[in-house]
Amino acid sequence: MADHSILSPSSMKRIIACPPSALENARIPDEETEYAAQGTDAHALCEYKLRKYLGESVEDPRENMTWYDQEMEEHTEAYLDFVTEQLKEAKKRCIDATVMVEQKLDMTEYGDGMFGTADCVIVADGDLHIIDFKYGSGVTVSAEDESGINAQLACYGLGALLLYEFIYDIETVTLTIFQPRKGNISSVTVDVDDLQRWGEEVLKPAVTLALEGKGEYRAGDHCRFCKIRDTCRKRAEYNLELAKYDFRPPSTLEDAEIEDILPRLDEMINWANEVKEYALKAALGGKSWDGWKIVEGKSNRKYKDEEAVAKAVAKAGYEPYEKKVIGITAMTKLLGKANFEKMLGKLLIKPAGKPTLVPKTDPRLEMKISAEEDFKEE
Repeated sequence: MADHSILSPSSMKRIIACPPSALENARIPDEETEYAAQGTDAHALCEYKLRKYLGESVEDPRENMTWYDQEMEEHTEAYLDFVTEQLKEAKKRCIDATVMVEQKLDMTEYGDGMFGTADCVIVADGDLHIIDFKYGSGVTVSAEDESGINAQLACYGLGALLLYEFIYDIETVTLTIFQPRKGNISSVTVDVDDLQRWGEEVLKPAVTLALEGKGEYRAGDHCRFCKIRDTCRKRAEYNLELAKYDFRPPSTLEDAEIEDILPRLDEMINWANEVKEYALKAALGGKSWDGWKIVEGKSNRKYKDEEAVAKAVAKAGYEPYEKKVIGITAMTKLLGKANFEKMLGKLLIKPAGKPTLVPKTDPRLEMKISAEEDFKEE
């Protein structure tokens, strides 16, 4: 696994929004989750495939992977296809275009001890392209955010410019998120001058405060991966501000009040669940919370030996098994992606998803809702 600095680019969105959180998080050891371990395996496979394509002598990591499966095989293959296609396009513009895999980038010009590792850097005259592979299937990651640019990718872009700007004539930097399990490829292209201005005016001041443990604590969606999010007082204050509405019925709220509440609801729900989980873990570790106790939660009966159950039911003259067609993911693994599409592609439908209210920054297309459709729904 790659090294991480206190000023890790992957944490830069949070550090820019909440500078003092950098040192707070640095004091707490990393706790690897199953999701992180899965992502590590997927990144290793991406690296192997790309290096092999480039003709390097590399060892196949698959047999030593815990989380390798057919889904990972297909998504990392899609990543390889995407990167090689981008490289071919770059070579059309610049014969000397090249690709760097797991490129370590020094960004100490913007902050002492600041470095990071970019999954893929394609450099050519004209454009520098940063490609970041995300294997997560939870939150959709965009190359742009409310501030206009993905801070992690912007940091990689600045680091790559420092490395290559004297070798190539670079005018623009393209930043791309490749997130195959979400069907998400998000890109933004920025002028070199604009990116460097962001580095000087946004990144450097925040990093300076972070290294000194100064600046204001701020809460928001950047708290998602903060190690102190469960006990952070600022986050508690941020979420408890909703109490000013006294939990009135929605129909009694003004439009402006609802618009104030909407952006905070998901974060408030997450915060409440995380506080409960933190309190439970502490209680299981011996902590006593005044007025609270641990009890056994609800559970359902289950067979202790399904094979013995099936034999007993069959012996009595009944059919113990139900038959149904296996799911699409399992069927794809059974047939292989090409055969699946050939045999069953015309037999698939994709029903319209349930309408969901999301911020304007969400990359999904906006639904067209008409009065006639509303009437039909009623």
